[in-house]
Amino acid sequence: MKNRVTGLGGFFFKTKNPDAIKKWYNNHLGLNTDQYGCTFWWKDKEGKDCSTQWSPMNQDTDYYEPSKSSFMMNFRVENLVELIAVLKEEGVTIVGEIQEFEYGKFGWILDPDGNKIELWEPIDAAFL
Repeated sequence: MKNRVTGLGGFFFKTKNPDAIKKWYNNHLGLNTDQYGCTFWWKDKEGKDCSTQWSPMNQDTDYYEPSKSSFMMNFRVENLVELIAVLKEEGVTIVGEIQEFEYGKFGWILDPDGNKIELWEPIDAAFL
């Protein structure tokens, strides 16, 4: 498989008060925050619109399970179904099943330290 990860899709982290931390980052660093955090827009090498998400989440979220980490990375990928199949063959721990939404497909794996990694085959146009 030629291209596995094509970019950083997002960084998600746990915090005691997501609204307060979003306000702090808005006030002090100028992040254009909304209910989800902040979306950074950029263009890929073909000039297509792409996004990267920064999202503080409530510290009691179970979205990162089975990981015990206080963060989760999201990587952009080109062909999630093929990549998950290859990773499974390579012995990588797959978490759950692929899920599809209007903004893309998602799959999850664990790295050797037990950190949950979200893999996203994006449909950036859904956010425009």
